[in-house]
Amino acid sequence: MKQWNIPFCLWLNLLFSLSHTVFQITQWNECIKAIAKSCGECIQVGAKCGWCMDPGFLKQGEATSTRCDELESLRKRGCSSTKVENPQGSQWILKNKAVTNRIKGAENLRAEDITQIQPQKLTLSLRLGEPQSFNLKFKRAEDYPIDLYYLMDLSYSMKDDLENVKNLGTQLMLEMSKITSDFRIGFGSFVEKKLLNPCTGDQNCTSPFSYKNLLTLTSNGQEFNTLVGQQQIDGNLDSPEGGFDAIMQVAVCGEHIGWRNVTRLLVFSTDAGFHFAGDGKLGGIVLPNDGKCHLENNMYTMSHYYDHPSIAHLVQKLSDNNIQTIFAVTEEFQPVYMELKNLIPKSAVGILSANSSNVINLIIDAYNSLSSEVILENSKLPEGVTIMYQSRCKNGVTGEGEMGRKCSDISIGDDVSFTIRITAKQCPKMGKPETIKIKPLGFNEEVEITLNFICECDCHKDGIENSDICHNGNGTYECGACRCNEGRIGRQCECSTNEVTIEDLDKSCRKDRGTDICSNNGDCVCGTCECKKRENPEERYSGMFCECDNFNCDRSNNKLCGGHGHCECRWCICDANWTGSACDCSLDTTTCLASNKQICNGRGTCECGTCKCTNPKFQGPSCEICPTCPGVCTEHKECVQCRAFGTGEKKDTCERDCSYFNLIKVKDRDKLPQPGQAFPLMHCKERDANDCWFYYTYAVNKKSEKEVHVSALRALTSSPLWAGVVAGIVLIVLALLLIWKLLMIIHDRREFAKFEKEKMNAKWDTVREWR
Repeated sequence: MKQWNIPFCLWLNLLFSLSHTVFQITQWNECIKAIAKSCGECIQVGAKCGWCMDPGFLKQGEATSTRCDELESLRKRGCSSTKVENPQGSQWILKNKAVTNRIKGAENLRAEDITQIQPQKLTLSLRLGEPQSFNLKFKRAEDYPIDLYYLMDLSYSMKDDLENVKNLGTQLMLEMSKITSDFRIGFGSFVEKKLLNPCTGDQNCTSPFSYKNLLTLTSNGQEFNTLVGQQQIDGNLDSPEGGFDAIMQVAVCGEHIGWRNVTRLLVFSTDAGFHFAGDGKLGGIVLPNDGKCHLENNMYTMSHYYDHPSIAHLVQKLSDNNIQTIFAVTEEFQPVYMELKNLIPKSAVGILSANSSNVINLIIDAYNSLSSEVILENSKLPEGVTIMYQSRCKNGVTGEGEMGRKCSDISIGDDVSFTIRITAKQCPKMGKPETIKIKPLGFNEEVEITLNFICECDCHKDGIENSDICHNGNGTYECGACRCNEGRIGRQCECSTNEVTIEDLDKSCRKDRGTDICSNNGDCVCGTCECKKRENPEERYSGMFCECDNFNCDRSNNKLCGGHGHCECRWCICDANWTGSACDCSLDTTTCLASNKQICNGRGTCECGTCKCTNPKFQGPSCEICPTCPGVCTEHKECVQCRAFGTGEKKDTCERDCSYFNLIKVKDRDKLPQPGQAFPLMHCKERDANDCWFYYTYAVNKKSEKEVHVSALRALTSSPLWAGVVAGIVLIVLALLLIWKLLMIIHDRREFAKFEKEKMNAKWDTVREWR
C-alpha cells in the first residue's frame, strides 16, 4: 500500500486553514443557521439579527426563514431600514436619590434617610445577546449609626475573660463615640448543647446552655456593665463550643436582638473551636438546622432538636441580614478562624489576649478594616442571565471579574463607582419579568433591578389571526409573513402536511424531466422549491427551481465580478463604465490620456483602461517610450555611469536624478540580455569619465518599468594616448625583465666558480692523507 509523506508544516497549514474556515462559518451562520420561522424566533438568535417585514422581500425559491438575517445583509438584499424589525434594549432609572454628604455633628438624620448607594431602583429591557450597562455609586457616610452585639463564650476556660468584659460597655461606648454619635450595644452568651452538666460540686458554674440573649441592643453602656457583671461561667464536655447555634439565632432573631437597618457588627469571643453540621449526631441529633428563630424568654429552645448549622448556611443568613462578624479569638485558634474568615465575606479576625484585656482595641481595628472595604453581591440570577462588574476605586485603581466587585482602603467621604453589565442569553420560560438585587455586603442598602426580556417583535401585536392571506385562514399574518397553524406548511400555509406526496414533488419541482429536484439546491415543499441556505449569508440560491445562484460568476483578482458588479443567476451584471465577463474591463479612457491630452499619444488604442500601442517600437502607459529609438543610449549614459560605477557628471546628484530605472549588474558583456525577448531592447556602448567603454541594455518591461542591465567589466578605448601609455608600460616591464635576467646570470656564474674552487680543495686534502 502506497504511503504519503506529508510535511509537518503542510499539516499545520491545512489545520490552520480548516480552523479559520470553521471560525468564519461560525461567524457567518448565526442568523441563517437558526431557520427562524417568525420574527420573535429571529430576534432571540442574537443582537445581530433582524427580520425583514416587507411582504415583497423574498425572491422566488427563498424560504420564509430567509427574512432573518444580519442587518447589513438585509440592507444589501434590498430590505429598507424602515422595514427591518430590530428591537433594542433600554433602561429606566426609577429611583435615583443622591448619596448623603453628612458631616459629624450636623443635624441628626434617621438611618433610613442616609443614602450610601446610588441609584436605588431601575428597570432594564434586555434583548438577548445585547448587554445593558449602568453605573453604581457608593459613598461611605460619616457618623453612620452602628449596632454592636457582643456574643461571648461563657465556658469555664473563659473565667478570667469575663472579668475584663464586665466594664466593656462604658469603655466601648466612649471609644465608639469617636466614630459615630449613634451607637448601641447588646450582649449574649453561649456554651454548648445541653446534654449533661460537667460542673463538679466545688466549681461555681451553671449547667451548659446553647445560647442566651442577655441584653437587647441599647445605648446605655452602664446597663451592659451591670448585666455582664451578674454572669457566671458554665461548663462543657468537650473543647469545641456550640457557637454556630448562637450566631444563627443572633442573625435571624432580629426583633429579639433589636437590630436596626444600620451597620450591624457581631463580635464573637471565644478561646475554643466550633461545632458544625453533623457534629450533633454525637448527641443523637440528626435533624438539620432550619435557620429560623427559636428564642423563648431569650433562650434558644431547640438546641436539643436541631443540629448545628453548616458554614454555608451561616454565610447565607449573615449576608441576608447584613451582619459583619468579628472573631475575637485566642492566638491558639487564630489559624482556624482565619480559614473560617475566608469563607465568610465581610468578616475579620483579631487575636484576643489571654484575659481579653485588649478587646476594645481589637473591635476598633476590626471595624476600621471592615468598613474600609466594599464588596458587591447580587441575588440569585434568573436562568440564562449573566452579570459582570468593573470597579473604579480610590486613586484610579480599577478591577474586573471577581476583583471588579470590590474596592478597598475606602475612607469616610470617598466616592467609588462600579460599572455593572447584565446580559440575557435566553428568554425566561414563564415569559414574565424577573427581579434581582445588588447590595454591598454588610450594608442594609441595595439596588433593585427589574429585568424585562424582549422575546417578541413589536409587529407581533399587530398580527392577524386566521388571515385570508394565509390560504383561507390557515395561519396568522404577522411581520410580513404567515405563521402557519399546526399541520400547515408553505409560504402562504397553502398545504397540509398530509397532502404532500412524492409524485407532487417530482412533477412540480423539476425544471425538466431529466433534472434533479430543485436542481439539487433546495427542498420541494408543497410543490414549490425552497432553496437551501449557504453557510455564508452573502451567498444564496434562487429561481423557481433553485437553478440560480449569486456566487458562481467569473472572478478577477480573486473578487467576484472583479468587485465592479454583482452576480445574478451565474452572470455578472457590471457597474457603469465596466464590462467583460468578470467586469474587469474599464470603459474609462482617462487613464490612457497622455500629457498632450491625446489618447495613447496617438500611437495606440485604449482597451480596458490600458494603452495598446499599435507601433511595436513604443511602450509605456501612454505609448510614450521608445527604447530602441536613436539617442536613448546617450540620454541615459550619465545616470547609468553614476549608479553602476559612481563616476560621471551626476555622481553627486545620482540618488536624486537617476532613480527612475531598475539597475541590474551582470558579470560581463556576454551576460547582458539579448534581442528576441518579450519587449524591445536597446544595446548601448558608451565611454565613461576614465575613457573606458562600458556596456548596458535599456528596456521597458511588461509592467512599464524602465530596466537597465549593465556589465561590471569595462574595456579600454583605442585612443593614441592610451596606446602610448600601454606601449611605455610594456617597454618598462621588458627592461625590468632583462635586468633581472642579467643579474641572475652573474649570480649563477659566481656561485659556480665558488663551487669549483671548493671541489679542488677537497681533492688535494685526500691525496695528502693517502701519502
